Amino acid sequence: MFAARGDGFYITQYQTQEPGRAERAFNRHDAGTVLKKFYSIELDDLTAPPGVEMIDFLEASSSPLPWMTGEELGQYAEKFQKSGFTGPLNYYRMMDTNWMLTGAKITVPAKFIGGEKDTGVKSFGIKHYIESGAFKFSVPNLEVAIIEGHHYLQQEQAEKVNSEIFSFLDKLFGEETPK
Repeated sequence: MFAARGDGFYITQYQTQEPGRAERAFNRHDAGTVLKKFYSIELDDLTAPPGVEMIDFLEASSSPLPWMTGEELGQYAEKFQKSGFTGPLNYYRMMDTNWMLTGAKITVPAKFIGGEKDTGVKSFGIKHYIESGAFKFSVPNLEVAIIEGHHYLQQEQAEKVNSEIFSFLDKLFGEETPK
């Protein structure tokens, strides 16, 4: 599905048929640096130059993240240092299969919370998919909230995300959710 974007495209690199390629690239950096590179993304196109692995192309902010303490980053890094990044990479490896399986409508009430600066919302026609009503066609009982932030909203905008979730639950159950 993404092969047409070329070998430098991050999903193409993560889906590669070469076992362990992405893991080897990630392992050239300590887990904290890998996380900071992803948490610092400000690119609209996640394509590395020819012959360059995406993780090597990304830059880690030299400044502390405004929405995560160094201690919190260290806790995440410690977990990924032990487990590696194969689990998150497997999400991308299954992406084509997941898309092939998405024929059924989701009929239960659902809420989608996305970040206005999230590359995942801004890319691949996703923003149009959301705004055109096509998303709502697939998920008829959908409520959408696009809020300020990037890809890691639950950390970057924790209070706003919680407020959106509580608001959704309040509407769903017709009463104020205990907070």
